[in-house]
Amino acid sequence: MKTKVAIVGAAGYTGGELLRLLLHHSEVEIVSVVSSSQSGKFVSEFYSDLIDETDLVFSSEVNSVTEVIFLCLPHGESKNYLLKHPELFSKKIIDLSRDFRLENDSNLNGNKFIYGLPELNKTLIEKANYIANPGCFATAIQLGLLPLAAASKLSSQVYVSAITGSTGAGQAPSDTTHFSWRQNNISAYQLFSHPHVPEINQSLKQLQSNYSEQLVFVPHRGPFTRGIMATTMLKCDLSEAKVLNLYKDFYKDAAFTFVMNKPIDLKMVVNTNKCFIQLAKKDDQLVVISIIDNLLKGSAGQAIQNMNLLLELPEKTGLHLKCLTF
Repeated sequence: MKTKVAIVGAAGYTGGELLRLLLHHSEVEIVSVVSSSQSGKFVSEFYSDLIDETDLVFSSEVNSVTEVIFLCLPHGESKNYLLKHPELFSKKIIDLSRDFRLENDSNLNGNKFIYGLPELNKTLIEKANYIANPGCFATAIQLGLLPLAAASKLSSQVYVSAITGSTGAGQAPSDTTHFSWRQNNISAYQLFSHPHVPEINQSLKQLQSNYSEQLVFVPHRGPFTRGIMATTMLKCDLSEAKVLNLYKDFYKDAAFTFVMNKPIDLKMVVNTNKCFIQLAKKDDQLVVISIIDNLLKGSAGQAIQNMNLLLELPEKTGLHLKCLTF
C-alpha cells in the first residue's frame, strides 16, 4: 500500500519540484495538490511539462486520507496555516519554510519539529513526526563544516562566500530575479544578516559546544537558474591528508554527500540530491568548497530524503536522478 501524500503550496518552484519527484516515487501516491491561487485547475494546465504525467487537480484543502504533508508555503505562513488547521498534526509534516528550524521556534502547541539535515540528525528524523527542512544555503555551508565541528576544530573566524541561482529567490518576480537584470550580472546581498546563519550556527554548536558563532557569510546572486557553490575559508591545524580522512570518515555512510579528490563544478550536482565537497590546504589555511542543487538537496530533494527516513524507506528511494552535465 502506497503512502498518501499532500503538497500544500504546490504552485511554486519547490512545490513543482516535489510534484515531479513524487509522481515517480515508487512508494507514495499524491492525493492532494493544494494551491489557493490555482484551485480547480488541472495540474498539467499549470505545469505544461506534466501533460500526460498526471490528471491531478489543484484543490483548496488537504484530503483527509493524507498521511504525509509537505508544506511549501512562504516563510511565516506555515505556522499560521497549522494554527488554522490543527487537525493536520495527526499526519506527518515536512515543512520547507524557515518557520520551525530554530530550537526556540521548533515547538508549536506541544508539537516538536526536528531539524531535518540527515547528515546531522538522521536518528532523530527517523523517530520524528514533524520535520523542519533546512535552508538551501544552510545545507551547503553546514555540509562543508560539520566534520570540523564534530572534531572540535572550529576555533577561528569562518568566512563563507556562496553563490546561488535565481530559483533560490522563489517564483514571484522581483527586481533582482527577472532575466534582463540577472543575466550577465552578479551581486552580493544580505551581508551579515542572511536568515540562514542562525540555523548554521545552531547545528555547529550542536556538534561543538564551544563554537562561538564566528561565521561571516557573504551570499551572491548568480546569473544562472539553479545550484549553490559555497566556498568556506578558515584556519586549521590539521594536515591536508588528515582533513581529507576526517571528512571521508564523517560522510562514509551518507547517502548523498561525497568528498572528492578532484576539482568540482556546479553541473555535477544540478538536478540531483547530491552534495560534493572539495578540500584544499596551504600552510594553516583550509578551503572547503561544497556544491548542491538549491531546489533538490537544498529543498525538495532533501524533503523527500527526510520523508523516506520517516517512512523507514531506503534513503535514496525516488531520488536516483541524472545530473545536467552538458
